Amino acid sequence: MNGSLLCVTGTDTDVGKTVVTACLAATALTAGDRVAVYKPTQTGVGPDEPGDVDTIAVLLGYPDRLTVAEGVRMGPAMAPVDAALESGGTAAAAALPGRNWHLDRIAALQADHETVLVEGAGGLLVQLTPDGATIADLALEADAALAVVTRPDLGTLNHTGLTLEAIRQRRVHPGPLIIGSWPAQPTAVHRTNLHRLREAATEYRHPWGGALPAALDTTTVESMYRAAAGLTGTLSAAEGFLQAPSIDPGSHPAPATRSSRLPLFG
Repeated sequence: MNGSLLCVTGTDTDVGKTVVTACLAATALTAGDRVAVYKPTQTGVGPDEPGDVDTIAVLLGYPDRLTVAEGVRMGPAMAPVDAALESGGTAAAAALPGRNWHLDRIAALQADHETVLVEGAGGLLVQLTPDGATIADLALEADAALAVVTRPDLGTLNHTGLTLEAIRQRRVHPGPLIIGSWPAQPTAVHRTNLHRLREAATEYRHPWGGALPAALDTTTVESMYRAAAGLTGTLSAAEGFLQAPSIDPGSHPAPATRSSRLPLFG
Protein backbone atom coordinates (compact mmCIF):
# COMPACT_ATOMS: atom_id res chain seq x y z
CA MET A 1 0.00 0.00 0.00
CA ASN A 2 1.12 3.55 -0.71
CA GLY A 3 -1.53 5.81 0.76
CA SER A 4 -2.46 9.25 -0.53
CA LEU A 5 -0.51 12.01 1.18
CA LEU A 6 -1.57 15.59 1.88
CA CYS A 7 0.39 18.16 3.88
CA VAL A 8 -1.36 21.04 5.62
CA THR A 9 0.09 24.47 6.31
CA GLY A 10 -1.27 27.89 7.21
CA THR A 11 -0.71 31.49 6.30
CA ASP A 12 0.11 32.10 9.97
CA THR A 13 -0.29 30.50 13.38
CA ASP A 14 -3.79 30.11 14.86
CA VAL A 15 -5.61 30.13 11.51
CA GLY A 16 -7.36 26.79 12.05
CA LYS A 17 -4.92 24.20 10.70
CA THR A 18 -5.85 21.60 13.28
CA VAL A 19 -9.60 21.93 12.72
CA VAL A 20 -9.11 21.81 8.94
CA THR A 21 -6.88 18.75 9.28
CA ALA A 22 -9.58 17.10 11.39
CA CYS A 23 -12.19 17.82 8.71
CA LEU A 24 -9.94 16.45 5.98
CA ALA A 25 -9.47 13.33 8.08
CA ALA A 26 -13.25 13.10 8.58
CA THR A 27 -13.77 13.20 4.82
CA ALA A 28 -11.34 10.33 4.26
CA LEU A 29 -12.80 8.32 7.14
CA THR A 30 -16.27 8.75 5.67
CA ALA A 31 -14.96 7.35 2.40
CA GLY A 32 -13.84 4.23 4.28
CA ASP A 33 -10.12 4.97 4.46
CA ARG A 34 -7.74 4.16 7.24
CA VAL A 35 -6.32 7.57 8.09
CA ALA A 36 -3.12 8.69 9.81
CA VAL A 37 -2.46 12.25 11.02
CA TYR A 38 1.17 13.10 11.67
CA LYS A 39 2.54 16.22 13.39
CA PRO A 40 6.33 16.38 12.84
CA THR A 41 6.90 18.91 15.61
CA GLN A 42 4.55 19.93 18.40
CA THR A 43 5.40 22.89 20.63
CA GLY A 44 3.66 24.69 23.45
CA VAL A 45 2.45 21.63 25.37
CA GLY A 46 3.77 19.65 28.31
CA PRO A 47 4.48 15.91 28.43
CA ASP A 48 1.00 14.98 29.66
CA GLU A 49 -1.01 17.63 27.80
CA PRO A 50 -2.96 16.96 24.60
CA GLY A 51 -1.27 18.09 21.41
CA ASP A 52 -2.86 18.91 18.07
CA VAL A 53 -3.17 15.28 16.96
CA ASP A 54 -4.85 14.40 20.25
CA THR A 55 -7.29 17.26 19.67
CA ILE A 56 -8.07 15.84 16.23
CA ALA A 57 -8.84 12.42 17.73
CA VAL A 58 -11.21 14.04 20.25
CA LEU A 59 -12.93 16.18 17.60
CA LEU A 60 -13.59 13.08 15.48
CA GLY A 61 -14.82 10.92 18.34
CA TYR A 62 -11.83 8.53 18.49
CA PRO A 63 -12.70 6.53 15.34
CA ASP A 64 -11.02 3.16 15.17
CA ARG A 65 -9.63 3.76 11.65
CA LEU A 66 -7.67 6.82 12.78
CA THR A 67 -4.01 6.81 13.82
CA VAL A 68 -2.46 9.95 15.30
CA ALA A 69 1.28 10.44 15.74
CA GLU A 70 3.81 13.08 16.70
CA GLY A 71 7.46 13.28 15.79
CA VAL A 72 8.76 15.34 18.71
CA ARG A 73 7.25 17.82 21.16
CA MET A 74 8.72 20.71 23.13
CA GLY A 75 7.31 22.80 25.95
CA PRO A 76 7.96 26.40 24.83
CA ALA A 77 5.30 27.86 22.56
CA MET A 78 7.77 28.87 19.85
CA ALA A 79 8.92 27.77 16.42
CA PRO A 80 10.35 24.24 16.77
CA VAL A 81 14.07 24.96 16.47
CA ASP A 82 13.77 28.00 18.73
CA ALA A 83 11.71 25.96 21.22
CA ALA A 84 14.50 23.38 21.37
CA LEU A 85 17.10 26.12 21.86
CA GLU A 86 15.02 27.68 24.62
CA SER A 87 14.45 24.43 26.47
CA GLY A 88 17.80 22.71 26.03
CA GLY A 89 20.25 24.93 24.20
CA THR A 90 22.22 24.07 21.08
CA ALA A 91 22.52 20.41 22.02
CA ALA A 92 18.73 20.04 22.12
CA ALA A 93 18.34 21.84 18.80
CA ALA A 94 21.00 19.66 17.18
CA ALA A 95 19.24 16.54 18.53
CA LEU A 96 15.97 17.33 16.75
CA PRO A 97 15.17 14.75 14.06
CA GLY A 98 16.07 15.74 10.53
CA ARG A 99 13.97 15.78 7.38
CA ASN A 100 14.82 12.21 6.37
CA TRP A 101 13.66 10.92 9.76
CA HIS A 102 10.30 12.61 9.27
CA LEU A 103 10.06 11.40 5.68
CA ASP A 104 10.67 7.84 6.88
CA ARG A 105 7.90 8.21 9.47
CA ILE A 106 5.52 9.51 6.81
CA ALA A 107 6.40 6.67 4.44
CA ALA A 108 5.78 4.10 7.18
CA LEU A 109 2.33 5.58 7.83
CA GLN A 110 1.58 5.53 4.10
CA ALA A 111 2.35 1.81 4.04
CA ASP A 112 -0.46 1.10 6.51
CA HIS A 113 -3.08 3.77 5.69
CA GLU A 114 -5.03 4.82 2.62
CA THR A 115 -4.74 8.52 3.58
CA VAL A 116 -1.99 10.32 5.49
CA LEU A 117 -2.25 13.97 6.59
CA VAL A 118 0.80 15.89 7.79
CA GLU A 119 0.13 19.08 9.76
CA GLY A 120 2.94 21.62 9.90
CA ALA A 121 3.78 24.09 12.67
CA GLY A 122 2.89 27.74 12.18
CA GLY A 123 3.27 28.98 8.62
CA LEU A 124 4.81 27.65 5.43
CA LEU A 125 8.47 28.54 6.04
CA VAL A 126 8.77 27.74 9.74
CA GLN A 127 11.82 25.52 10.14
CA LEU A 128 10.99 22.10 11.60
CA THR A 129 14.45 20.51 11.66
CA PRO A 130 18.07 21.44 12.42
CA ASP A 131 18.85 21.41 8.70
CA GLY A 132 16.15 24.01 8.06
CA ALA A 133 13.48 21.81 6.48
CA THR A 134 9.98 23.30 6.34
CA ILE A 135 6.59 21.75 5.65
CA ALA A 136 7.08 22.91 2.06
CA ASP A 137 10.28 20.84 1.87
CA LEU A 138 8.60 17.76 3.33
CA ALA A 139 5.72 18.09 0.85
CA LEU A 140 8.09 18.52 -2.08
CA GLU A 141 10.34 15.61 -1.17
CA ALA A 142 7.37 13.34 -0.40
CA ASP A 143 5.65 14.37 -3.66
CA ALA A 144 2.59 15.53 -1.72
CA ALA A 145 0.04 18.24 -2.35
CA LEU A 146 0.03 21.10 0.15
CA ALA A 147 -3.25 22.43 1.53
CA VAL A 148 -3.24 26.04 2.77
CA VAL A 149 -5.40 27.26 5.64
CA THR A 150 -6.08 30.97 5.76
CA ARG A 151 -8.26 33.47 7.62
CA PRO A 152 -10.87 35.88 6.25
CA ASP A 153 -9.82 38.96 8.23
CA LEU A 154 -8.06 42.19 7.28
CA GLY A 155 -4.51 41.47 6.12
CA THR A 156 -5.21 37.98 4.84
CA LEU A 157 -4.82 38.86 1.15
CA ASN A 158 -1.15 39.73 1.55
CA HIS A 159 -0.36 36.76 3.80
CA THR A 160 -2.20 34.34 1.55
CA GLY A 161 -0.67 35.73 -1.63
CA LEU A 162 2.85 35.45 -0.21
CA THR A 163 2.19 31.86 0.88
CA LEU A 164 0.76 30.77 -2.47
CA GLU A 165 3.58 32.51 -4.32
CA ALA A 166 6.19 30.72 -2.20
CA ILE A 167 4.50 27.36 -2.84
CA ARG A 168 4.54 28.00 -6.58
CA GLN A 169 8.18 29.08 -6.54
CA ARG A 170 9.11 25.86 -4.75
CA ARG A 171 7.16 23.76 -7.26
CA VAL A 172 5.08 22.05 -4.58
CA HIS A 173 1.82 20.46 -5.72
CA PRO A 174 -1.03 22.86 -4.90
CA GLY A 175 -3.66 21.52 -2.51
CA PRO A 176 -6.92 23.18 -1.50
CA LEU A 177 -7.10 26.70 -0.09
CA ILE A 178 -9.46 26.68 2.91
CA ILE A 179 -10.68 29.37 5.30
CA GLY A 180 -10.22 27.89 8.75
CA SER A 181 -12.70 30.04 10.69
CA TRP A 182 -15.60 31.87 9.02
CA PRO A 183 -17.44 34.22 11.42
CA ALA A 184 -21.12 33.80 12.20
CA GLN A 185 -21.67 37.46 11.34
CA PRO A 186 -19.30 38.35 8.50
CA THR A 187 -18.54 41.97 7.73
CA ALA A 188 -17.99 43.60 4.35
CA VAL A 189 -14.26 42.93 4.83
CA HIS A 190 -14.89 39.20 5.28
CA ARG A 191 -17.21 38.95 2.28
CA THR A 192 -14.83 40.88 0.03
CA ASN A 193 -11.85 38.84 1.17
CA LEU A 194 -13.77 35.63 0.46
CA HIS A 195 -14.16 36.74 -3.14
CA ARG A 196 -10.49 37.76 -3.42
CA LEU A 197 -9.27 34.55 -1.84
CA ARG A 198 -11.22 32.50 -4.36
CA GLU A 199 -9.60 34.56 -7.11
CA ALA A 200 -6.17 33.89 -5.60
CA ALA A 201 -6.87 30.15 -5.50
CA THR A 202 -7.70 30.24 -9.19
CA GLU A 203 -4.64 32.35 -10.05
CA TYR A 204 -2.25 30.01 -8.24
CA ARG A 205 -4.08 26.83 -9.34
CA HIS A 206 -5.12 25.74 -5.85
CA PRO A 207 -8.52 24.06 -5.63
CA TRP A 208 -10.96 26.12 -3.61
CA GLY A 209 -11.77 24.13 -0.47
CA GLY A 210 -14.39 26.38 1.10
CA ALA A 211 -14.76 27.91 4.56
CA LEU A 212 -15.32 26.20 7.90
CA PRO A 213 -17.51 27.89 10.53
CA ALA A 214 -15.83 29.57 13.48
CA ALA A 215 -15.60 27.76 16.83
CA LEU A 216 -15.95 24.37 15.18
CA ASP A 217 -13.53 22.95 17.74
CA THR A 218 -16.11 23.54 20.49
CA THR A 219 -18.99 21.71 18.81
CA THR A 220 -20.04 18.05 18.58
CA VAL A 221 -18.50 15.21 16.65
CA GLU A 222 -21.51 15.22 14.33
CA SER A 223 -20.94 18.92 13.58
CA MET A 224 -17.35 18.18 12.60
CA TYR A 225 -18.46 15.55 10.10
CA ARG A 226 -21.17 17.80 8.69
CA ALA A 227 -18.66 20.63 8.23
CA ALA A 228 -16.24 18.23 6.55
CA ALA A 229 -18.93 17.28 4.06
CA GLY A 230 -19.10 20.93 2.99
CA LEU A 231 -15.48 21.05 1.86
CA THR A 232 -14.92 20.97 -1.89
CA GLY A 233 -12.05 20.65 -4.34
CA THR A 234 -9.89 18.01 -5.95
CA LEU A 235 -6.33 17.19 -4.90
CA SER A 236 -3.70 16.44 -7.51
CA ALA A 237 -2.22 13.79 -5.21
CA ALA A 238 -5.55 12.09 -4.47
CA GLU A 239 -8.29 12.83 -6.98
CA GLY A 240 -11.71 13.00 -5.41
CA PHE A 241 -10.29 13.13 -1.88
CA LEU A 242 -12.59 15.96 -0.88
CA GLN A 243 -15.64 14.69 -2.70
CA ALA A 244 -17.28 13.13 0.34
CA PRO A 245 -20.60 11.29 0.18
CA SER A 246 -23.26 11.76 2.85
CA ILE A 247 -21.93 11.61 6.40
CA ASP A 248 -22.86 9.00 8.95
CA PRO A 249 -20.67 9.52 12.01
CA GLY A 250 -22.00 6.36 13.61
CA SER A 251 -20.51 5.15 16.86
CA HIS A 252 -16.82 5.30 17.70
CA PRO A 253 -16.26 2.75 20.46
CA ALA A 254 -12.56 2.14 19.90
CA PRO A 255 -9.90 4.76 20.62
CA ALA A 256 -7.72 6.20 17.88
CA THR A 257 -4.31 4.60 17.72
CA ARG A 258 -1.63 6.76 19.38
CA SER A 259 1.80 6.25 17.83
CA SER A 260 4.99 6.87 19.79
CA ARG A 261 6.98 10.09 19.70
CA LEU A 262 10.47 11.16 20.66
CA PRO A 263 11.11 12.31 24.24
CA LEU A 264 9.99 15.78 25.25
CA PHE A 265 12.48 18.64 25.20
CA GLY A 266 11.84 21.02 28.08
